[in-house]
Amino acid sequence: MRAMILAAGLGTRLRPLTNDRPKALVEVAGHTLLEITLRRLASFGIREVIVNVHHFADMVVEYLKQNANFGMHVELSREDDLLLDTGGGLKQAAWFFLQDPQPEPFLLHNVDVISTIDVARMLEFHRDNNALATLAVQQRETSRHLLFDEHNQLCGRQIGNSSPEIARPSQQTTALAFSGVHVISPELLKMVSEQGVFSIVTTYVRLAAEGQKILAFRADQYYWRDLGKPENVGQAATDLQRGIFAL
Repeated sequence: MRAMILAAGLGTRLRPLTNDRPKALVEVAGHTLLEITLRRLASFGIREVIVNVHHFADMVVEYLKQNANFGMHVELSREDDLLLDTGGGLKQAAWFFLQDPQPEPFLLHNVDVISTIDVARMLEFHRDNNALATLAVQQRETSRHLLFDEHNQLCGRQIGNSSPEIARPSQQTTALAFSGVHVISPELLKMVSEQGVFSIVTTYVRLAAEGQKILAFRADQYYWRDLGKPENVGQAATDLQRGIFAL
């Protein structure tokens, strides 16, 4: 299984921690977010990874070199001129997942989240249900909800208090928070018609409207924390010290 780590963002919410470094190199208890993510992927047997970079990109290049890529095969997808967002970034890196004669499902993982989500179980769920994409979601507060029907199929999204965007009508929907961890079948990469800068969620909603199977993997029982703000980084360090999760 291959993986992509989304690490190109400016880390605006993490300032001042990102004033002199990319968010991928912000540390939790002496370990960078990139190291934590790479080691977690390695624990599931993933050895081939591509990382997109933009903000302080050369620092990431040097960091990986100094640490011998943490024993993994790591490619970089540079977004030097334009930050492409999650969808545009994945589209630019699609070659990495399509180079095998029979490409396998792959993992897409934000660098600024930390969790104990069981990727192996998630992959098994994805394959058992013949999904095009499987999104790890939880019941928690967020300003951006994804809407799923009673069969765990994506049917829309809602941002804040705005009217929901419905892709597939359903009598009953559940609003869930996305975790930034996805399993994606390589067939999806050939269905991405969006261009330039765009969110992969926009693609998911469109594909759901076209009848494609974009599924929810309920991850409520797992530890998860967004590390997009300095106070969240501090809380993650506290959680680690208390043994709530382990690196």
